[in-house]
Amino acid sequence: MIPRTEQRHNRQRRIRAVIRGTKTIPRASVFRSQVRISVQLIDDKQAVTIVSSVAKGKNKKAARDLGLAVATLAKGKGIKKIVFDRGGNKYHGSIQSLADAMREGGLQF
Repeated sequence: MIPRTEQRHNRQRRIRAVIRGTKTIPRASVFRSQVRISVQLIDDKQAVTIVSSVAKGKNKKAARDLGLAVATLAKGKGIKKIVFDRGGNKYHGSIQSLADAMREGGLQF
């Protein structure tokens, strides 16, 4: 049986093998730690972070606030479309509410 962390890393590698971000359509990379959730909008061609933000918690409300904050920062930089990289996490709970809030903020996936 494969450990849970190794399964997550395998999912992460599979996702990142397909997803690439550019300056006009950056990759929204989500990292969820034990305490926080962070999001970076990354241009993979030049290996540059365009926008980044961190939530002070990791529950759904904090993820929603983070999603709206990232959407406003991205719109300020002229970004309308992104590619969502959930970072090996399952698409439910706080990750789903983060993505929904980013859509509400005006970003297209």
